[in-house]
Amino acid sequence: MLVYAHRGARGYAPENTMSAFRQAIICKADGIELDVQATKDHQLVICHDHTIDRTSNGSGWIKDLTLAQLKAFDFGAWFAPSFANEAILTFQEFFTWYVTTPLLLNIEIKNGPVIYKGIEEQLINIMKTNKNTPQDFDFYNRIIISSFYHPSLVKIKQVDQQFKTGVLFADRLVDVLSLIHQTNADYLHPHWHYLEENWIKPAHEAGIGVNSYTINTQEEFDFSCANHIDGLFSDFPDRWS
Repeated sequence: MLVYAHRGARGYAPENTMSAFRQAIICKADGIELDVQATKDHQLVICHDHTIDRTSNGSGWIKDLTLAQLKAFDFGAWFAPSFANEAILTFQEFFTWYVTTPLLLNIEIKNGPVIYKGIEEQLINIMKTNKNTPQDFDFYNRIIISSFYHPSLVKIKQVDQQFKTGVLFADRLVDVLSLIHQTNADYLHPHWHYLEENWIKPAHEAGIGVNSYTINTQEEFDFSCANHIDGLFSDFPDRWS
């Protein structure tokens, strides 16, 4: 089972920062999971919440702040004093580092409630035009693009149908596989609460992968293993890697 460091190894470092991503390697994770959204001046940055209040010494909505304004805030000290002066990362900054690693990557587009028009095309363009990316870099087997905002997954396939996509959901749906039919996605990404053999088995038979979040305890891990998932997202990836 593949293990992704959720928002980096956020159990050990401030989430979605370079420290957390480097910690994922130390924890021997197979991959990194992160969140992207857009600033007022249309720069893609890595942050889970639509506001910066919880994870910085600043305040406000990302959509209302420029990149320069966001860079002035501290995104590390809230976690521990040793992480003081950790800056918010642009996706470009992260990706330039990421392609030098062997890690897999799951990118979550944080559309909704704020809808970032054109974020899908911008995301793919940043990846495809990065000057540090090796010529033989395997975009289509190393990267999954996921979202709770399922129209973004449809858009990704329209921009480049070869990118793998994952449908995030946190509900007990009547017909889980209908999400695949609606989006043409390659993976189902449920909260672990909603793992059930009655849809996992037919998903696997149809060639659809199942990765689940956020698995941090032994009980959650055992339950997920019993349901034969393909991968998991964890704040403590070293517990399972």
